[in-house]
Amino acid sequence: MRHSFVSLLSDNGIPLEEISRLAGHSSTAVTELVYRKQIRPVLQGGAVVMDRIFKS
Repeated sequence: MRHSFVSLLSDNGIPLEEISRLAGHSSTAVTELVYRKQIRPVLQGGAVVMDRIFKS
């Protein structure tokens, strides 16, 4: 259930900090370690945005 919860939040663009708080983790590092496959789209989305910002 927790993996589904994290996956659904991640798939719907909820920031990692919010997911971590809602999952009851002490830090985002715990969330990233335990749920790295589920949160990958959020992290990749951030990388795409940064690429767009710094593209020259």
